[in-house]
Amino acid sequence: MQKLGLTQHFEEKLSLNAVLSIDGLTLGKNHTVTPQSLPWCFLKELMRMNVSARDVKYTPTDKKDHMKVNPLDLITALFLCSDGFLQQEMVQKMSMCQFAVPLLLPNCDTEQTTLMLWALRDIVKKFRPSSQADSKSIIEERIVVSDIPMVSFVRLGESSLSKSQILNKLLSNPQQYNDTFVHHDMECGDVPRQISDGLVEISWYFPCGNRNIDIFTKPVAVANLRGDIRSFETKFSFLCQTSAAVYIFCNELDAYSEILERRTGKAELFQVVDSQKNKITENTLRKLTTEFSIKPTNVIVKENENDAEFVKTLQSSVGDITETSPNKLPIENMADVARQSGILVDEDSDECQSARKTANEITRNIKDTIKFKDEQLPLQGQIWKELSQLEKERCRLRKAGGQEIEHYKSSLKKREIELREEQQRFEMTKAIKNITGMSSSKVERSYFLKWMQINLDNLSRQNLSDLRKQYKELCQNHPEKKDIADLDRQMCDCSLGLEHFLRELGQLYEAACSLPEDSPQRKQMEHLPGLCAQMLLDGFPIELVDGDASNIPLKWISAVLTELHTLVDSNSKIRVVTVLGVQSTGKSTLLNTMFGVQFAVSSGRCTRGAFMLLIKVNKDLKEELKCDFIMVIDTEGLKSPELAQLDDSHEHDNELATLVIGLSDVTIINMSMENSTEMKDILQIAVHAFIRMQEVGKKPICHFVHQNVSDMSAHDNNMRDRKKLLEQLNEMTQAAARMEKKENITKFTDVMEYDPDTSSWYIPGLWHGTPPMAPVNAGYSEAVCDFKKSLMQDFIKCQSNDDITHFLKWTQSLWESVKFEKFIFSFRNSLVADAYSRLCSEYNGWEWNFQKEMYSWIVSSETKMSNFGITDLNPQRSIRDVLKYLMIEASEKLSLGEKEIQDNLVKYFEKQDGHVSLVEKYREDFMSSAKTLRRETQNTVRNNLHGAVEIKEGMTELNNIKSSQAKTMERKVLALLQTCRQKKTDLSDKKLQEEFESMWEETLSEINFSGLPRRDVAQDAFLMLSGNLSRRGSHVNSILVRNNLVDCGKTDFVVKSVHWWQNAEGLAKHMDHYHHRKKLQVFCDDIITQCHELITQKVESKTDYHDTDIKELLNRIDETIKQYKKRKVNEECEIHLKLHICGIAAREFQKMHNQFIVSNDPRMCLEQSKNKYLTDFKDLFHNRDQCLKKAEEFSKLVQPAVQDYVTKMIGPDVVDEMKTGKGSEDYSTRTSFQFSVLKQLLTDGEYEKYRKYIRNYEKFVKDWLFDQIVQQLSKDSRLEKSEKKHLSEIVKIITDAISIRKTHSTIECIKTFIQNICSALGEKLVFPKDALDSVMILNSANTDQFADYLTEFVGEMKQTVTSEYEQRTDIKERLRSLPFKPQDNMFTSQFGCGEVCPFCSAPCEAGGKEHAKHFTSIHRPQGVSGWRNLKTNVLWTNICSSDVISDATFRTSLTGDKLHPYKDYQTYYPDWIITGDSSIEASDYWKYVMATFNETIAKDTDALPADIPEDWKVLTHDDAMKSLKNIFNMK
Repeated sequence: MQKLGLTQHFEEKLSLNAVLSIDGLTLGKNHTVTPQSLPWCFLKELMRMNVSARDVKYTPTDKKDHMKVNPLDLITALFLCSDGFLQQEMVQKMSMCQFAVPLLLPNCDTEQTTLMLWALRDIVKKFRPSSQADSKSIIEERIVVSDIPMVSFVRLGESSLSKSQILNKLLSNPQQYNDTFVHHDMECGDVPRQISDGLVEISWYFPCGNRNIDIFTKPVAVANLRGDIRSFETKFSFLCQTSAAVYIFCNELDAYSEILERRTGKAELFQVVDSQKNKITENTLRKLTTEFSIKPTNVIVKENENDAEFVKTLQSSVGDITETSPNKLPIENMADVARQSGILVDEDSDECQSARKTANEITRNIKDTIKFKDEQLPLQGQIWKELSQLEKERCRLRKAGGQEIEHYKSSLKKREIELREEQQRFEMTKAIKNITGMSSSKVERSYFLKWMQINLDNLSRQNLSDLRKQYKELCQNHPEKKDIADLDRQMCDCSLGLEHFLRELGQLYEAACSLPEDSPQRKQMEHLPGLCAQMLLDGFPIELVDGDASNIPLKWISAVLTELHTLVDSNSKIRVVTVLGVQSTGKSTLLNTMFGVQFAVSSGRCTRGAFMLLIKVNKDLKEELKCDFIMVIDTEGLKSPELAQLDDSHEHDNELATLVIGLSDVTIINMSMENSTEMKDILQIAVHAFIRMQEVGKKPICHFVHQNVSDMSAHDNNMRDRKKLLEQLNEMTQAAARMEKKENITKFTDVMEYDPDTSSWYIPGLWHGTPPMAPVNAGYSEAVCDFKKSLMQDFIKCQSNDDITHFLKWTQSLWESVKFEKFIFSFRNSLVADAYSRLCSEYNGWEWNFQKEMYSWIVSSETKMSNFGITDLNPQRSIRDVLKYLMIEASEKLSLGEKEIQDNLVKYFEKQDGHVSLVEKYREDFMSSAKTLRRETQNTVRNNLHGAVEIKEGMTELNNIKSSQAKTMERKVLALLQTCRQKKTDLSDKKLQEEFESMWEETLSEINFSGLPRRDVAQDAFLMLSGNLSRRGSHVNSILVRNNLVDCGKTDFVVKSVHWWQNAEGLAKHMDHYHHRKKLQVFCDDIITQCHELITQKVESKTDYHDTDIKELLNRIDETIKQYKKRKVNEECEIHLKLHICGIAAREFQKMHNQFIVSNDPRMCLEQSKNKYLTDFKDLFHNRDQCLKKAEEFSKLVQPAVQDYVTKMIGPDVVDEMKTGKGSEDYSTRTSFQFSVLKQLLTDGEYEKYRKYIRNYEKFVKDWLFDQIVQQLSKDSRLEKSEKKHLSEIVKIITDAISIRKTHSTIECIKTFIQNICSALGEKLVFPKDALDSVMILNSANTDQFADYLTEFVGEMKQTVTSEYEQRTDIKERLRSLPFKPQDNMFTSQFGCGEVCPFCSAPCEAGGKEHAKHFTSIHRPQGVSGWRNLKTNVLWTNICSSDVISDATFRTSLTGDKLHPYKDYQTYYPDWIITGDSSIEASDYWKYVMATFNETIAKDTDALPADIPEDWKVLTHDDAMKSLKNIFNMK
């Protein structure tokens, strides 16, 4: 034990879980066998059913090292150091490999022996006695309870014959030899035994029913005692009492007469003698007969015959025993003999017996399985099956008939409540109480579960054998399909396994979940999920999909997995491997060989539904495999005979395949090579599932396993098969893609990464020879081992990093999707919704950074343009040159910004967390959105810069006039100054003023005041409008000609065309014939309002009119109409709308232009400057210091520029505050914005607000956002703080510019000094040219003194402006005056594409500017928007998310007045995804709104109130809020 490293396990036994855990040996690591690793290597090889497991040996490198181990010692040591469950598994695997297994296990330390009854109890064998060869019926029995005669072989003294070799030949056909017992000539078989002497091994022979192959016609057990019986008298005695015959190998029997004399028991004795070593005399024969009761015929002598002939003699002798001996003692009954003989029995432990007693209490009285299930497991019967059907009907609505869908759904909910109440009336039965009261001790719990399995398997075996015979007879006689289906149902009902008891626990829990939280009955069930979670952790399989009801009890499974998550480390990661395959193709055996796990494969009960089982990963491999557990899912066989008779079997197969493939990291498609039809079926099902998984961004790794491959000579031999398989897969993919409406998918590799060379595995048949005596094929074990290593490598490469909660969420979401008739994957799936939300949030952040950066650049560039010719020190360039240069710079900046967003997207999708794979299909949408953003921003840049240039060019004439006048006046003043100084008399101020007045009048008479030309704005606007509509044809031109723009827009705009909507794209009919016209009226009014705001903004700027003003208005109208193209404004309406708006604009802009001309009359402007010129003249004459005055003048000039700068900078700050401050999560995505709006509406509970939200969503959102911004800015004077921040920034920039120019400048000319300061601030502040000129003319100030005074005045200016900011309290007015309106930016971001659901008008929530598909999280009853029944005028309660899964129909202008099924809505609305709503609760929010305001809505829309379903009426405010949070995945 010490040398093998097993000392610690002598007390602390090895467990099955420890052996099955994934370790280095699994990956093929640590091949060097050491004495300490020898037991583990043997166990790993045995667990994978390697027939060479006993050949594992330690080869010492040092010749002095004599540490060799006999295989029997190794086996004995391991059985001594293993717990009962590992012993059972070892015996199972050894039996499958046709190895002999321990019957009596010696302990050399205590010198005690143990009967291995528990270890042997799980062996079940199938055989066919020769007597039943014709009927082809098979007997399936648990070995320990079978009446099989046992024949024992022992040695007394020396024997020249190798007992074990003789036995191996005895049990083997010449064509199928097997080393059942370890013998001298095997690997390490000659190593002296240390601890295994006294070991009694047992093996069995079972006939197959073929007389040409069978050695014995009936089964027989063969026991083999290791060592001399003189040393093991008790064991010899035990064998004599339990065996039908004992064969004693001995050369000199009469020399050991004492031991034979003391024997007891009925066993017939045989002596086996080698005549070459010992001659049998007549005296010896007489003695054998008289003293030892050995018949002369029972002395078998090997004379001069070979082994084959001798073995035939032995076989004949043993055959006679099996046919004639009455001594047949089942192993279970040997326990009494053992106890009497002082031999321990492994089942006698307290835990085992206590567990057996509990299990027997449950199963003892089961006579009629169906009756027992009805009485003791009532909840999972017809009630649960009906509940399951209700769940699916809720998703498919096939039986609605003529009922209104929402009323039908309401009736389904009512029926569900009734069924749950019916379940709740059942008390917990005695059987279930025994189950729930199982011991908290892990060992006793495990024993109990095993006893239950054993007892239930025995019962099922008895019950099913007769039914199976009937089934066989029916099938052979070609009866009615109904008869087979009925019998099939009986077989299903007769099947009783532990899963049925656990299923009952699940239903008890599910029923209790619908009770109030403080209900005692509910509290009584709260511990049940923890019980199951612990079983799962112990390595016990738990049912995931109920195979009988074809459903998942989601609340139960969720609770179990949640408990499991708390039991393990919360960060524990799992990998999921699933096996799919046609019934009885060896799926479960494959999993058992790979992972050692045991699913329910015995007693003829193939796996029903799907079971999950956890395997632990050893800590040394956790990091490499990136997981702590592997979850194995075994599925009910597709195309199973149990379901083949049912009409929905194909549906069931698709559901199961889609679910488990969706849950898997690795999917194994298991196929049998001999049945190509079934193979095709499974491939078709799998391909559909893979296409669906691609839809949700899940790409499991897939392996195709071909079992029972006869020719394994070379992998290359199967190249043709692999090519053919790929061709088949491609054909099936194309067919499935057409069915799933995914025409872009043309080949299998489009849906998953598949390499025919590495993804196809060819595994030979399981058995080497003819069962039941065939051992496991060595090729099978090796092929499965290689496959397992490949799987482990897949786990290493696997990118997912998911824990149990993620698996749970996937299970919930996928099952919800699977239940739909057509697989529908909802955005309400929390994982996908979360991943999409995160992507949108990230993208919105990148988009805003791009917009902010470009806005800042545009402001700077516009400022440069405005200052052209003032701060520009390069007079050679024209303003058009500057524009050209800025456009090139803009293009480069835009390209960089677009690339940065796209690079961020690439990096985002390269991440391995955040479940980015789930939203992979939206990558291109966001890439396109980045391009659109760049394109739109480029248009904005172009329009703004060209507009700035045109304004600048428009002001050139006025500025030139003013400059010319200023220069003339400066020249005249300087000339007068010269004249006055030459008089050499000290002139008084009065005299100076007289001289100045004289010069002023003279100069005014000389100047030609031509002024600015007055423009006809209406005429210009008309020309612009004609240009805008120039490509529309003569009809449009005739409308324009008939209208005088001056008269347009004087009255309210009215949509005149009543029938325009007949051509509108996809609007459903409404009882209110004017409804669609009203919708267009609202739309046009919105455009007019937007344009009116723009006109007002232009007028308030008090600038001159420019053609760009009308251009901007027309662009705004075109963009809005284009954005809402689905509303399809007809041409006539569009022209009248543009005429209306241009008419208003022309009048307003004419007033603005006239005012500008008056305000900028050259003579008036010059007159206004008269006092300034006079003051400057007097100061110059008296040589007074002008520094103070000029500095003050300059600071007054700078102040409006500073205020203008701050105003421009505020907008982005406000958006930042909204997007990053408290409550910013409400604006992170359109979905979260929708949630916050709907939540606020519910909180306010006012119909008028809902009305605005439904009727005029755009205006509602604008107003709501504006109010939210105002609220946010009202807190802590945030707007004021932002203004002060930017004021401080610009003041610092100004004072720094003054300081630098003063310190580093040698310039004495004050004009140049001012010019340099303006150049330094040229990108920040806009300087009005005339005001700047007035500061610089007649300026003789000292530059240093001027700079000092200017710094002081700038400081005072800061205080003045700060004071102004503090006094302004109207935040709304301040926001409206900003050039960058945060409310507009937020609106564009949150409003999105503006599309609404074609049926209920719910707004689209998809992210980005460009998305291929529109969707919304929550649809609403159509009656909320005023839709009603055309015949009755009653408001509809239908919700489109229910309609699209029903057989309901709709009619719109698109359908040509024909009814069209809602299910095929995408025929007419291909851009929309309307997710079917399976849950009754999903739309509770809008149901509550509809029920609450039903009368008000009806009155408001001139309709009759809706017939509200009963369950809507009982909904509360809290129900609505809960529904809203669930839909939007908010906590």
